[in-house]
Amino acid sequence: MRTHVSHWRAPRLSLRWWPVFRRNLLVWRKLAIPSLIGNIAEPLIWLVAFGYGMGALVGRVRVEGMEVPYILFLASGSICMSAMNAATFEALYSAFSRMHVQKTWDGIMNAPVSLDDIVMAEMLWAAYKAIFTVTAILLVMLGLGISYSPKLLAAWLVLAGAGVTFSCIALIFNALAKGYDFFTYYFTLFLTPMMFLSGVFFPREQLPELVRLFADWLPLTAAVELVRPMFMDRWPAQPLRHLLVLAAYAVGAFWVALAVTRRRFAA
Repeated sequence: MRTHVSHWRAPRLSLRWWPVFRRNLLVWRKLAIPSLIGNIAEPLIWLVAFGYGMGALVGRVRVEGMEVPYILFLASGSICMSAMNAATFEALYSAFSRMHVQKTWDGIMNAPVSLDDIVMAEMLWAAYKAIFTVTAILLVMLGLGISYSPKLLAAWLVLAGAGVTFSCIALIFNALAKGYDFFTYYFTLFLTPMMFLSGVFFPREQLPELVRLFADWLPLTAAVELVRPMFMDRWPAQPLRHLLVLAAYAVGAFWVALAVTRRRFAA
C-alpha cells in the first residue's frame, strides 16, 4: 500500500531535465527537415482541400456575430489540431520508443537524473515539437494571407500552452502502453471524437445541446475558443475560463502521467 501511495507523491523536479531535453534536440536535428515536412504537410492538405474546396461551397461562417470566410474559420481551428497532433505523436510514439524499445530512459537513469526529470523533459520536448510545427504553419498561413492580425502573437503563446497540455495527456497513455498498437485506442476513442466536437471544422452551435455542454470542457475546445477570435483580430470572450481549463488538464495529466510512469518503472 505504501508503494502505491508513493507513486502519487508530489513531483521532484530539478534542472537535470535540461540535458535530457538537449539530448532529444541533438538527435532530432539530424532529421529536422523531414520532420518539418511531415508535421506541416497533413494540416496544410486539410487546409487547402477543405478551406479552399469546401470553402467555395460554404462561403462564409457566422462566428460570435461576425461573418468570416470558411478558410479563416478552418485555419484557426486546424492549427490548434496541429498543436495537439504534433505534441501527441511525440509524447506517444517517440517517447515510447525511448522508454520501452530503445531503453534510453534506463540508460539515462544510470546518471544522476531522476525519472521525474525525464518525464518533465519528455513533456517539454513534445511541447517544443508542437511549437515548432505551429510556428511553421503560422508562417505559411501568413504567406497565404489568411490573417494578418497582430494578435496572432498571443495566439502563438496559447498554442504553446496547448502543446504542453496535450503532451501531458499523451504521456499517461505512453506509460500505460505495452506496444504501439495500444495508441490506436487513444486516437480512436479520444482524439478523433474531440476533433469533431471542438469546433475545428464547423461551429459547435450545430451540435445537440447535451453534446455541446460536454464539448465545452474539452481541452481542444478551450484552445480553439482562445485562438479563433485572435485570427479574427478580436480577443476571446472568456479567456480566463479557457486558460484555466487548459492549465487544469496540464497539471492534472502531468501528475497522473508521472504517477503511472513511476508505477511502471517500479514493477
